[in-house]
Amino acid sequence: MEKPAVLKASTPGSHPAIRAAWVAAIALLLAAAILFVLHSFLYPAAAIGALGLLGSGLVAYVLRHTRFLDRLARAERALRAGDLVAARAVVAPLLDRYPTFPSVQRLAGLILYPSGDPLSAVTLLESAARSVRDRDLVVTLVAAYAALNKAGGARRAAAMRPGDPDVRLALAWAELVALGGDRARGAELASTAGAESPARAAMAAALQAIAAGQRRDAASVRERLRDAEDRYIFLEPDERAFLGYLGGVALRELGALDDARATFTIAMEAAPDTIGVALARRERSHMPSGSGSPSSESAQPSSD
Repeated sequence: MEKPAVLKASTPGSHPAIRAAWVAAIALLLAAAILFVLHSFLYPAAAIGALGLLGSGLVAYVLRHTRFLDRLARAERALRAGDLVAARAVVAPLLDRYPTFPSVQRLAGLILYPSGDPLSAVTLLESAARSVRDRDLVVTLVAAYAALNKAGGARRAAAMRPGDPDVRLALAWAELVALGGDRARGAELASTAGAESPARAAMAAALQAIAAGQRRDAASVRERLRDAEDRYIFLEPDERAFLGYLGGVALRELGALDDARATFTIAMEAAPDTIGVALARRERSHMPSGSGSPSSESAQPSSD
């Protein structure tokens, strides 16, 4: 979804021919008014021509706008189905043509984050949030800030919908792992997370494992990670990759560096070109060399 260097915003239904038709219609209406004042027998023809141009322009506008909405709907369906490649293919030309439209910015951000580009997602979603603040946008924006290690940004975004359970989970992730995060607050949010769905329950368990790792509670880390793994059968590959990333973070916090490295590696193979894989690759590349264990004196906690 790379945008060209120079972009000219336009409305979804706009086209030079439509604009020309409307300008001509206005001119004919003015001419019809003048002819009417002059009692000319030509004024009806000018008025009919103006109305015809206005009607034709309006029909063309509606048709083009309908096609625009249909493309957005197709991209949204592809996103819901987990087909990020198809979603990107539909939205990319829309983002090039309508880069300032909130609906396009929102959908592009919702696609770019799970595709592994949280930085672009934050830029687009922050802009879209000036006009729309639906649940999906806020959850994704908080998660994107967490992925960028920006706890402050995650808090600001979470304030838009502070009571939403998925917003609270994403904020817990940010507080537990991001720079400037409030680890105690993150542990509290993770411990009170609901389990209404397998994905939410698995993420809550993985976040609780991270909090336990920061306390160096090896038994709790292993227990919570097992709880998360028990739900893998119900999850999509991209969700398993993301939970693998969280599991690797928990083990790294615990000081079990070999296990953390292996967990990141497994996550990297779960779902290519997704946020979980991107984060697991990043964290694995930043890990210190050597091994560690929960009881190892040389094991160091994460520097986030």
